[in-house]
Amino acid sequence: MQRFRHFALPAAAAAVASVSMMPMLAQAQGFPEKAITFVVPFAAGTATDQIARAIGNAITAETKQPVIIDNKAGASGFIASQNVAKAPADGYTVLITTNTTHAANEHLFKKLPYDPVKDYAPITALGKGGQIMVVSPAFPAKTVMEFVALAKQQPGKYSFGSGSSSSRMAGELLQQMADIKLLHVPYKSNTLAVTDLLGNQIDMMITDTATGLPQVKAGKLRAIGVSGATRSPLAPEVPTIAEAGVKGYEMGYWFAAYAPAKTPPAVVKRLNELMVKAARSETAKAAFYEPTGTEVFTTSPEEMAKFQVGESLKWGRIVKAAGIEAE
Repeated sequence: MQRFRHFALPAAAAAVASVSMMPMLAQAQGFPEKAITFVVPFAAGTATDQIARAIGNAITAETKQPVIIDNKAGASGFIASQNVAKAPADGYTVLITTNTTHAANEHLFKKLPYDPVKDYAPITALGKGGQIMVVSPAFPAKTVMEFVALAKQQPGKYSFGSGSSSSRMAGELLQQMADIKLLHVPYKSNTLAVTDLLGNQIDMMITDTATGLPQVKAGKLRAIGVSGATRSPLAPEVPTIAEAGVKGYEMGYWFAAYAPAKTPPAVVKRLNELMVKAARSETAKAAFYEPTGTEVFTTSPEEMAKFQVGESLKWGRIVKAAGIEAE
């Protein structure tokens, strides 16, 4: 009898656990039953905003439930990140973000008002890509090395703007690898930095293709390099910064989705299924991925967690090598 109980107890415990999971499974099977809110840490029109809208539209087409885009720009993504970290953990509030909030900020700031690991449940990666180095058509440099030569002649005279950690780190890495000194001008978003670049208030920026390339195609900005390992299929005539003369240069960015930390695993799994399918849909490809040259990049929640750890280490090395003091 004693032996029977010894084996029966684990079975009973498993049965209890199975019963306790039933409400969560039922919740996930019916998810979503109302509108989902995508919180975006950057302004409308930015690449992160664009991918959020593309994914949201695809999910709405699939589930017939609306997806609301809530842009909470500013403070290096702090506002949006805090908002989601404190939101109800029911799957109806999702952070659509980038390496800025979940890999770079912890190395750029002495204290964060959120924990990029403990406060969130990773859902999936959504995409990745390179950036484009742009200047005004009136700027005297027509190539990366001409820009480098000017910067070496007058250290600190020329400026670069950035509205995201990816954009800033791209500029910092260029300074480090080309041995030049530039003045960094921070912005709340890359779109605001582009506006000042168009007005000749700053001299250069390295921004996401979704923000910079339309201005290049319109003839309002000149592209002199791309930050990735290979040329962009949307601008094959523009060399990589590495092949233009800064050997070994490479800098990219990624997008990902996160739920509040205590979101039930079954709901996270359902969100993952919806978002992966949305990212791979023809709707999202036509609306965002193909026009911006962004690569579709999706993961399981577990893979996203591991990817984030590796990216945080990488960004930490870049920040340290650039000699940036945490603010």
